[in-house]
Amino acid sequence: MSTWRRRTLPTGSGPRHASRCRRRGRPGRPVPPWPTGAAAGPSPSEGGGRDGERSRATWGRGRGERDAALRIESGPMSAQGPTVFSGRYELHRQIARGGMADVYLARDQLLDRPVAVKVLFNEFADDPSFVERFRREAQAAANLNHPNIVGVYDWGEEQGTYFIVMEYVEGRSLADILRTQGPLHPDRAAEVATDVAAALGFAHRNGLVHRDVKPGNVLVTANGHVKVADFGIATAMVGTQTELTQAGTVMGTATYFSPEQAQGRPVDPRSDLYALGVVLYEMLLGRPPFSGDSPLAVAYQHVQEGPPPLRASGAAVAESLEAITLKLLAKNPVNRYPTAEDLRSDLRRYREGAHDLRPASPTGARAAAPAGPPPVDYGRGSRNRRDDGWRRTLLFFVGLAALVVALAYAVVEFFDTLGVNDDPPSTTEVVDRVEVPTLIGMPMDEARELLRDAKLSVQMDYEVNNEFAENTVFDQDPAAGTKVEQADTVRLWVSQGTGPMVLLDVVGDAQADAVRDLESMGLVVDVFDLEDPVVPMGQVIEQNPPAGSPVEPGARIVVFVSTGPPVERIPDLADRPVLDAMNIVVQLGWRATTLEEHSEEVPEGIVIRTEPLSRTELAPGEEVTIVVSSGPAPVPVPPVVSLTQDSATVALEAAGFEVNVRFEALPANSPNDGRVISQSPLPDEQVAVGTAVTIVVGEAEVPPETTAAPETTAAPEGAAPETTAAPEGTAPETTAAPETTAAPAEG
Repeated sequence: MSTWRRRTLPTGSGPRHASRCRRRGRPGRPVPPWPTGAAAGPSPSEGGGRDGERSRATWGRGRGERDAALRIESGPMSAQGPTVFSGRYELHRQIARGGMADVYLARDQLLDRPVAVKVLFNEFADDPSFVERFRREAQAAANLNHPNIVGVYDWGEEQGTYFIVMEYVEGRSLADILRTQGPLHPDRAAEVATDVAAALGFAHRNGLVHRDVKPGNVLVTANGHVKVADFGIATAMVGTQTELTQAGTVMGTATYFSPEQAQGRPVDPRSDLYALGVVLYEMLLGRPPFSGDSPLAVAYQHVQEGPPPLRASGAAVAESLEAITLKLLAKNPVNRYPTAEDLRSDLRRYREGAHDLRPASPTGARAAAPAGPPPVDYGRGSRNRRDDGWRRTLLFFVGLAALVVALAYAVVEFFDTLGVNDDPPSTTEVVDRVEVPTLIGMPMDEARELLRDAKLSVQMDYEVNNEFAENTVFDQDPAAGTKVEQADTVRLWVSQGTGPMVLLDVVGDAQADAVRDLESMGLVVDVFDLEDPVVPMGQVIEQNPPAGSPVEPGARIVVFVSTGPPVERIPDLADRPVLDAMNIVVQLGWRATTLEEHSEEVPEGIVIRTEPLSRTELAPGEEVTIVVSSGPAPVPVPPVVSLTQDSATVALEAAGFEVNVRFEALPANSPNDGRVISQSPLPDEQVAVGTAVTIVVGEAEVPPETTAAPETTAAPEGAAPETTAAPEGTAPETTAAPETTAAPAEG
């Protein structure tokens, strides 16, 4: 809730703050039949699909207690019956999950219609700054009543958490359509982009930036009607005098990041148009322009690389539609379409067949960029050969003129060095002087505005005057035509008529200007500070009495001055993916930077902490450093060459490495038998703990076994061969004569 504090004791009523939350329904909408089966929820970005999936392991922290308290199960009803919020919204089943909330299909018991209820996570519901932001989002989104925007009906608190009630859309997400059907026909893609641009344009005119345009947030009903979801996650844009705070997601998806969003810089409506360009590119080709192994790699491409030309990548699209797409994807927001209405105008011309899309005049800014590889500046439309020739001629003469100027300057410098010009340099400072306009007879408000445009200060004195109408200037000092310096004061005498003065309108003025103007009327001014998420700091939000009220000199006037959005506290972002953490930081109005740090406990790419630490109060625009784990610190591989296999294994495992063993044959009797002869990674190489180290162990060949022949002694010549006597009592062994077979008798 907005807070205000007093500077001086006022008299009069307090502020009527314009941003109070109010519940609103839309009973005039046609009530769809109660869904009996699965259907698209209000925000596929809250879960499901390529660009919206969040695993329970990632987002599950703190959910168990909340789900138990709410008695919500995956089925339509738990054993105790369905949970009912605010005595009206009967929760049936979870249909999606996102970075900050779960989404449930529910039934509005009062109007008997299906709705979607987004329930804030516990870790955010416990943070008052998040709750206030959640409330502001609900209020801002509830004010968006457009046929291409998913409506927000209500918000409230239940059982220690907070929720938003949204329109339930029967249909499919564009992400699901692209995943199952592939690229769309170019005419249908242009039609979808036109409807999305209509939704974005309406939101932008009402001070909202979506920050998470992607196929998962584009819903298509059965009859082809397009609706954009999740405007409830957008935060009100700041006034035009300050930069717009980004918030890119909940959660801005890296595939659809704008370059400024990827760099953690503030965004504006043109960032939504860039994201729509990525969506249009994907509708035409079937895949987004950039992809990579990690979200950070994709974000880098958004910042540094141009998108591949559609036609060169195989998309059958007209040059004009490709030009529209590439203009949307310009790196510099200045080179994109300035508004969604400008984009719709070109898309409408494409659909009507005006495919050249050349600007109506040389100064036109709405034409699309030329097709083909994107240049640094996507320009204002295609140029013909005559234009190119004229440009070359112009560049030639410009270059020639620059050369002449440079030569002239060199000549002057040469003579200066010779002392030709001995005149001392002038020390007279040139001061801009302006002419005081004629103000007598002019209404006071017009005179004041005219002087401010001329950068002159104004002092007003009110006097009763019967000759000039009330609030009309009847005298001035200095006189008209006088030359004065900028910031000088012009004194005006303003007719009070014959009655009381009429109070100035100072709402929207800077505090100093408002106080000076009111005090110049002889009024006493009390100033109050008032937090406001929209009005820039130092600007008057409200005055009491209101402008036009009759006042007498000495009357007390109260003005309420914006101190800007309330100071937020940094949430606990530990254990989140780095890109999701960056999105939350930027969404809350801060600048996000990252710092890598080794960690044994936190996986690579996951947040360790923030600097400043969580729960620290921080003003909008300040920098938050997100410390991200780069995994365990690398350690040197111990040298194990020449060690035995067992010793090497023990040494490597003690250092935290896994060991793979290979054997290599060595010659017989090699001294390296059983010892490590090589290792990979090499000794002292820095690698992550847990890396597998391969050691090669030598294995010597075994020599073949040989059997010696029996030794024999030759007998002396003429001697009988030596025989072995048979044991006594044993007949000598004889060899039986070979058995013969008698030949058959002849005859």
